[in-house]
Amino acid sequence: MSRPADAAGRRLTDWPILALGFRPFYLGAAVFAVVVLPVWIAVYLGQLQATGYLSGVAWHSHEMIFGFAPAVIAGFLLTAVRNWTSQPTPTGRALAALVLLWVAARILVVTGPDLLAIAADVAFLPAVAVAVGIPIWRSKNSRNYKILVVLLVLTLANLVYHLAHIGILPPAFTRTATIGALDIITILMAVVGGRVIPAFTANAIPGAGVRQLPALEIASIVPLVLLLVAGILSYWISFPDWAWLSLLIIAVLTQTLRWWLWRPLQTWRNPLLLMLPVAYVWIPLSLAMRALALVGTIPPAVAIHALTLGAISGLMLAMMMRSALGHTGRALAAERIEILAFFLVQAGAITRLASGFVDPSNYQGLVVASGILWSLAFAAFLFRYAPMLCRSRIDGKPG
Repeated sequence: MSRPADAAGRRLTDWPILALGFRPFYLGAAVFAVVVLPVWIAVYLGQLQATGYLSGVAWHSHEMIFGFAPAVIAGFLLTAVRNWTSQPTPTGRALAALVLLWVAARILVVTGPDLLAIAADVAFLPAVAVAVGIPIWRSKNSRNYKILVVLLVLTLANLVYHLAHIGILPPAFTRTATIGALDIITILMAVVGGRVIPAFTANAIPGAGVRQLPALEIASIVPLVLLLVAGILSYWISFPDWAWLSLLIIAVLTQTLRWWLWRPLQTWRNPLLLMLPVAYVWIPLSLAMRALALVGTIPPAVAIHALTLGAISGLMLAMMMRSALGHTGRALAAERIEILAFFLVQAGAITRLASGFVDPSNYQGLVVASGILWSLAFAAFLFRYAPMLCRSRIDGKPG
């Protein structure tokens, strides 16, 4: 009785798209970016009526933070953890199940029913945590336990968002969950970025003089964690502005110094490598803008989009391209299409930031232009990478 199922499982395992986690999730995230942003622009311009469980701004913000970003995170971790632990991560049927859960959540948050949408959406990141947690536990790789904590805290933020949206928690918790999730993703980027960017730079450019100071590594992460904790507690405790500013200034200084010691200027001859420090520097920039927003110098949306478009989208696109090239057996070299894609996502970030400083009559046009640039960046990624994600490695190796 089990033979047909076993045969189907083998057939799924043989599909290149299900050979390793980065393949379906990078593809899915890019398709999502290309399809969803134009839909959001149509909703924003009033040309499309948004209805369903999540709609309008709530749908846009939730799906960028809890839909798009987790897909890229899942693809990266399901691939990287295999390398870090030398243990297998899901492929074939198990990987297909994770992908289908993510796709189902994206559909259900629009169509409902509400409880099914919440269940599917909230279940995804714990499923990813189990998928990467098993190899981490088997390898006794305690260094990576913090990644599991990040995934579970991000899950909690998503759950809080949903509970606030349906009225079980106060509506203000949707913003708490949104900012908290962005803080969590920032911590994840800082941890992973601090692992891969200096390593890639040192390997690619011998003699670059890359430095990592253990005390600075800790000092750069601690204020990010404290910002997250303070943000969670701020619903019950009113922290003075000077406390927020102190944390933000320390975070800016430590993150900037850390980034500078990675020798980012040494990477300018290697475009694929250069993309990583260029995207990462948006983290301290966004923290600085957050401090400026706190004292009323700039609109808060500017700081948020510096993080989401500059840092998160930039780093995710750069890592998607780099890891897809490496794990399909190709040379780690950027062609014109990679440079174009990264340029477009950075141009989208700058355009969105500019919208916060222009005459109100120009605001809508810049917001729309930013969305188009961002979507085109991932369209360029799809044009180049969709074929290689759907085909076997060119060197004949598994994965």
